[in-house]
Amino acid sequence: MESNFQLPESARHVLISRNPKAGARSGVPAVERLSELLAAQGYLVEIFTDIDELSGKSAQLVSNGELRCVVSAGGDGTVALLANRVPRGTPIAVLPLGTENLLSKHLQMKGDPDEVCRTICAGSAAKFDAGRAGDQIFLIMAGCGFDAEVVRRLHNERTGHIHHLSYAKPIWDSIQNYDYPELRVHCEIPASDSRAARTETITARWAFVVNLPRYAGGLRIAPHASGNDGLLDVCTFKDGSLWSGLRYLSGVLLGQHASWDDCVNVRASRIRIESDEPVPLQLDGDPGGFLPIEIEVLPSHLTLLVPQ
Repeated sequence: MESNFQLPESARHVLISRNPKAGARSGVPAVERLSELLAAQGYLVEIFTDIDELSGKSAQLVSNGELRCVVSAGGDGTVALLANRVPRGTPIAVLPLGTENLLSKHLQMKGDPDEVCRTICAGSAAKFDAGRAGDQIFLIMAGCGFDAEVVRRLHNERTGHIHHLSYAKPIWDSIQNYDYPELRVHCEIPASDSRAARTETITARWAFVVNLPRYAGGLRIAPHASGNDGLLDVCTFKDGSLWSGLRYLSGVLLGQHASWDDCVNVRASRIRIESDEPVPLQLDGDPGGFLPIEIEVLPSHLTLLVPQ
């Protein structure tokens, strides 16, 4: 992590973005508790469920130097939505209310309004890289292939809060219907001390572009990924079938997959992924459209409040 810096004490407005669809439970009590705690500390707090209204208000407060932070009260998708809609450099705090909450786990933030209030009051922030896929910013990872097909099916059938059992039917349907089309992954790899800059093309059936070393279920697909190195970690798997997928899963669980010949790992600044068939893309666990897609790293793009 980069060196932390302090937010100015003069910034006293806090905007809370509450996603009414995030997670398996209502986040209203936690949001109201956080609002009360911040108000008791002298902050001016507003709660939004409309992203357009929050976006406009945050831009106004940032330009006046009055915005302490925007609080993401939801899951990883809520944080990514804010990153796409608030001015660059806007401090974002996380009140995790989603299903996986991968970013908050990376930051070691719990879904405790008292802890989040203390973090906001302390005002310790840090810069993190982000990824951009097309015109969408993502924070943790992009995936295309089987996992993105599961995400696509889940959100097409979604009617309310998502919990872990919500994935059972989309996974079963994807097992029965997904054909594992071939992917071509073109990676721009910067120069290093030992090698010149180059472009490498990888042919695979699974592809993950990772900014932070977190994935659903605690899986570590790219365990050495860093949110501060100005690069994205690309992890690909060559073979496409259910049995290959189970083998790759076992390798990830055991931390052995990186040494396998049919698993290729590189660090890149730009990536293009394409296929001759319509292959879905997921960004931080939400649908991201279909291939082809151009992905690039945005160094130090995000400002996140972090526990002291």
